[in-house]
Amino acid sequence: MTRSHGTLAHRLIDAHLVDGRMVPGREIGLRIDQTLTQDATGTLVMQELEALGLDRVRTEVSVQYVDHNLLQADERNAEDHAFLRSACRRFGIWYSKPGNGVSHPTHMQRFGVPGKTLAGSDSHTCAAGSLGMLALGTGGLEVALAMAGRPLHLTMPEIWGVRLTGRLPEWVSAKDVVLELLRRHGVKGAVNRILEYHGPGLAHLTAMDRHVIANMGAELGATTSVFPADDAVRAFLRAEDREADFRALAAEPDAVYDLTEEIDLATLEPLIARPTSPGNVVPVHEVAGEPIGQAVIGSSANPGLRDLAVAAAIVAGRQTDPAVSFDVNPASREILADLTRTGSAFDLIAAGARIHQAGCLGCIGMGQAPAPGRNSLRTFPRNFPGRSGTEQDAVWLCSPETAAVSALTGEITDPRDWAAEEGVPYPRLGLPGHASVNRAMFEPPLPPEQAARAGLERGPNISGLPDFDPLPDELTGPVLLKCGDDVSTDEISPAGAKALPYRSNIPKLAEFTFTRIDPDYPRRAADLAGDGRPGAHFVVGGENYGQGSSREHAAITPRHLGLRAVVAKSYARIHWQNLTNFGVLPLEFDDPGDYDRIDTGDRLRLEHLHTALAPGTEPRLRLHNTTKDETYLVRHHLSDGRRRTVLAGGTIAALAREEQQNPGGG
Repeated sequence: MTRSHGTLAHRLIDAHLVDGRMVPGREIGLRIDQTLTQDATGTLVMQELEALGLDRVRTEVSVQYVDHNLLQADERNAEDHAFLRSACRRFGIWYSKPGNGVSHPTHMQRFGVPGKTLAGSDSHTCAAGSLGMLALGTGGLEVALAMAGRPLHLTMPEIWGVRLTGRLPEWVSAKDVVLELLRRHGVKGAVNRILEYHGPGLAHLTAMDRHVIANMGAELGATTSVFPADDAVRAFLRAEDREADFRALAAEPDAVYDLTEEIDLATLEPLIARPTSPGNVVPVHEVAGEPIGQAVIGSSANPGLRDLAVAAAIVAGRQTDPAVSFDVNPASREILADLTRTGSAFDLIAAGARIHQAGCLGCIGMGQAPAPGRNSLRTFPRNFPGRSGTEQDAVWLCSPETAAVSALTGEITDPRDWAAEEGVPYPRLGLPGHASVNRAMFEPPLPPEQAARAGLERGPNISGLPDFDPLPDELTGPVLLKCGDDVSTDEISPAGAKALPYRSNIPKLAEFTFTRIDPDYPRRAADLAGDGRPGAHFVVGGENYGQGSSREHAAITPRHLGLRAVVAKSYARIHWQNLTNFGVLPLEFDDPGDYDRIDTGDRLRLEHLHTALAPGTEPRLRLHNTTKDETYLVRHHLSDGRRRTVLAGGTIAALAREEQQNPGGG
């Protein structure tokens, strides 16, 4: 295969490369300019900064957003918010208070800069690629290390050039573009790849249209997505009073990609992802007529003013079906202000919409849970089972046009058919050329001398970081759980209003681990040692194990319950990193057929791990099934640095050992 060169992704990586070579499959280290954290992951990040002994962040910009845990049914979420603000004051971080908006579009509005790198403890951080940034979602500990000035290490991806031609037809929008890619390639199609968009079709996509597409690159498994910084990006930054931050960036004219793809935008039609996977995509007309009980617009996947304004224009002067809950989640306080001053908020309210505060909300299962078995249409990025907060949910992913029209009819409706039947033209939106910029909603970092005197405010729901022991030389234990393909981090460590408030309380959150797959897993893990203490055990997984959210809790809570190794057919990138960061050994079957030979309850054994994981050794190990007296070849993809991390029991333990061996770093 011809190696790519001259791509925008390569230009961005090369400008920040501090370790390794840009060869696909090799580990590289990148200098990180900016970071973002959100409240569902940020409490652990702040505790990790404390454990690292950091005095002040060393990035150009770091921002903490409060956008997930917004429902304050009791004191727990408010405790987290107070802790996060105190940590921002202590470590020199910008603080975005509750109600300011979802991290991704809000960061794009206030802090995104073409050419910069951004690491975020949220998998949809990749949305900032819409501005010509190299934006990487990763685990919280990786972000904490970046905030401490350390490089972000990842596997160098292939660069997948996606050429866009033509112009989107009426009643088709940016969501349908990324759904088309998911229809073609599924949720594993872009694993270990960067999607780089180019071509004449870009001229007809705004920066926020590109945000929609870049955001859901995470659902394809992509490392990130990259768009050029062109006139559309300049116009966006001008509207945000930040045109001075613009710099033009694009691939070289003769750029060569590892893989290529072309989408003629003019040929696209309204698409929808059926339950329960973003990759289960079909044309809307194929499922038209299915009754719905809910339609929700907003979230980080359709956050722009256009996305909400087009829905407002569709329902203006009409009433939504009485059987449908029509919910509107503005993505930022700024966008809510613009909805109000343009009159779109009035049109939505008059049509029966329920307008909620700016934040993630139903996307993470914090409110807006649908009735069991009732179809819920959402402009969200994910529809994994139970993610909505309802165990027996039926969530579909679609564009704002499809969601708004279906809210009027009470059933899934192709908006083109509705428009033809009702004689309704496609809305022509007169959006303001200048946003309702409000810089005062962010609290800036304290000056260093004041920050040094600031203390951390801990409520009783905030536990300390677990102290994990090193990997033993021999690992023996039962297979406590066997999973199928595409297990998501939502199924490992659930979100929703029941579990999410415990994100800063690891022992309590551990009680929810894997309960969407096996409600008895936490108890069986705790009882393995026979005295209520966690016992060492294995989990066996299928393809794409750990897809979805970047939450490192999906690695920490199983580890807290005794998980020491996972054996799977393949892994999602971020979860694989998180497992290694907390001392869990991620192994893959050399022969995927061996997956079928292992059953829950089988006892497995790995021997001589300290030798097998020594730097430079063969990446294959022998896994013995003592129950069936069978041996399987398994392999790992650990760099020498990650081998040391897993052996030490995790990244923090490895860094502590490094400091003991080399005090002061001299």
